[in-house]
Amino acid sequence: MIARALAVLLTLLALPAAAEPALTVSVGGAERVFTPAALLASPDAVTVSVPKDASYGRAMTYRAVPLGALVAVDALPRDGVLEAAASDGFVAHLPVRLLAQAGGAEPYVAVEPPDAPWPPLPGKSVSAGPFYVVWLKPEASGISPEQWPYQLARLFSAESPLARWPVLAVAETLPADDPARAGQALFVANCLPCHTLNGGGAANVGPDLNRPMNPTEYLKPDALKRLIRDPASVRSWPEQRMPAFAEAALGDADLDRLVAYLGHMAGRKVK
Repeated sequence: MIARALAVLLTLLALPAAAEPALTVSVGGAERVFTPAALLASPDAVTVSVPKDASYGRAMTYRAVPLGALVAVDALPRDGVLEAAASDGFVAHLPVRLLAQAGGAEPYVAVEPPDAPWPPLPGKSVSAGPFYVVWLKPEASGISPEQWPYQLARLFSAESPLARWPVLAVAETLPADDPARAGQALFVANCLPCHTLNGGGAANVGPDLNRPMNPTEYLKPDALKRLIRDPASVRSWPEQRMPAFAEAALGDADLDRLVAYLGHMAGRKVK
């Protein structure tokens, strides 16, 4: 028994240590990697209090680094985005114009201290860490819940989603005041972080929303709106991950515009 226990101990000691979590920042051809310890020790680290955290649904306090301390936002193209990729395949697109808006919402990268882990997210067994984009004054710039990416793994500059994936665009002949045009922007902000459409997009959390079928082709408008508003009220499935979109985050008028966009794109499939 003693020999066996010793053998097990030696095996455990020989195992490589688990890699420390890291955040990769790629901007302008340069790539930097930050560990939680490095960011927490940074002179830029501050304590921020978020009155209503979009992911936790309550007030939270974090040690965080201003996003501007990691990324030279002013040097990024104003029509581009900063993509925030999470370890679970979620990819948020943070428009540079919002990041650089004077007097607007203020983005920070919150860092989970290894010796003081954050609580689990509601309904999940994991926290928002080790890195998490949080906002002060989110209402000043209309920041959506999908623009609070947690379990952040990588930040990198990119062209706007429509420039990278033209298959997301509505028809050029569509009138300027058509609801589907406004729905296009809503789709990019709220749906593209988890889904692709016509194969366009970087996320791999949810299915493509136009191929082989668009949801407007198999759901009536009211059922589709209800699914977006509260997925669990329509159907349930193992490891359901789609969040509910409360009216405060996506008003009824915007929900109509989003469904108009999906309906329009059903006639613009790209195989």
